[in-house]
Amino acid sequence: MSDTATTPSTVTFDQFGLHADILKAIAEQGYTTPTPIQAKAIPVVLGGRDVMGAAQTGTGKTAGFSLPIIQRLLPLANTSASPARHPVRALILTPTRELADQVAANVQSYAKHTALRSAVVFGGVDMNPQSAELRRGVEILIATPGRLLDHVQQKTANLGQVQMLVLDEADRMLDMGFLPDLQRILNLLPSERQTLLFSATFSPEIKKLASTYLRNPQTIEVARSNSTATNVTQIVFEVAEGDKTGAVVQLIRERSLKQVIVFCNSKIGASRLARQLERDGVVATAIHGDRTQSERMQALDAFKRGEIEALVATDVAARGLDIAELPAVINFDLPFNAEDYVHRIGRTGRAGASGDALSLFSPNERKQLADIEKLIKRPLEVQRLAVDTPVRHHHDERGSRRDRDDRGSRRRTTGAHERPSHGAHHRQQPIDDFFLKPYEPSPSAVSASAKREEAPAAPQKPASKQPLAALLGGFGMPRKTTSST
Repeated sequence: MSDTATTPSTVTFDQFGLHADILKAIAEQGYTTPTPIQAKAIPVVLGGRDVMGAAQTGTGKTAGFSLPIIQRLLPLANTSASPARHPVRALILTPTRELADQVAANVQSYAKHTALRSAVVFGGVDMNPQSAELRRGVEILIATPGRLLDHVQQKTANLGQVQMLVLDEADRMLDMGFLPDLQRILNLLPSERQTLLFSATFSPEIKKLASTYLRNPQTIEVARSNSTATNVTQIVFEVAEGDKTGAVVQLIRERSLKQVIVFCNSKIGASRLARQLERDGVVATAIHGDRTQSERMQALDAFKRGEIEALVATDVAARGLDIAELPAVINFDLPFNAEDYVHRIGRTGRAGASGDALSLFSPNERKQLADIEKLIKRPLEVQRLAVDTPVRHHHDERGSRRDRDDRGSRRRTTGAHERPSHGAHHRQQPIDDFFLKPYEPSPSAVSASAKREEAPAAPQKPASKQPLAALLGGFGMPRKTTSST
């Protein structure tokens, strides 16, 4: 089934037949009416059918699959302390640690009034606390593929009773090379299960994966594939490559952006840009794969609390980050993969709010821009941006050192009479004639020098005729003789 209809305004969560404990949690989250993907997916998932769900990022896919999963597992919920009574019955796989943590937070919020247990496992942190939680038993497990296989190998996770599997952002998992891990995990699951595949884009590889592991899935699309949200204003600013840092500072200041995610294509570029923004008065930090998981989580928490103005990120943060009312994102670099553009700008304009997607475009990025426009099937508005924000270009530290060395060499080779004047108001210091006269030794210095020349030379000490080995205790020293008896 392909559905592009919008959700009728009369549809409410009460009409899905959800348990009162779930509805109570939904109300506490401030949800009133379901989004289009939720309205279309929840009834199908509750019916037990496999689903391929396509929707733009920020439209509520997480609730679209987690709410019916909790509803279906409620009859098996119990308060027993025995881990055997709490096997893993629902498995949710995500490509990144940040997305796994975000999904786990949502699942915990939706199920907090029930007896169902949930846990999240991902790499970059100590396995022991995760292992201890898994041994106590959980019904809903959210995981990244690599860390899940680690727990399977350590026998702390048993997937033999999984009834429902969710592949969230499956296209991203394939892009990150998780296909071998996915196949290993899928082979560990019971063949009789419900499989849900949700993503913002459907590539040919995803369709092939779905045809292999999903049984007669129902396809739900609430928007045209690879389209961008209509409530996000997209503007491309053409600037020189060397003016991009100044352009970011200028956009942040002119638009009074207190929260913005700035995307870079490389980890080194993200770290460098964060340092440059800090030097130019913007509170910024970087988040990328080279930072530890604790550092990444601390940066995200600080950004969500509003303590950081600019979160400079690679595409590791393009999926699953749910920042409430994020006003804008900035593409410092246009992504090499056009689909990443859709996910990047999906960080703003979430849940029906408006947002701005601002992209910086240099002449050497024409191919990326053409690929993006081809993917989203629409031209992007390109504007010229005159960068007038004074920005110190710290990115070329080697050039700065060369400039300092050149200035220093010029100072060393410039005489006192060649020094430039610092202004007419500086009066010239008087010159003492004593320093202009040639050097003449004093009479006392002449007599002392003559006495040193007339003094007889001191006799030199004769050199030792003993060889060096003798001096060091070797040959040539008299040996002690012993008498024979």
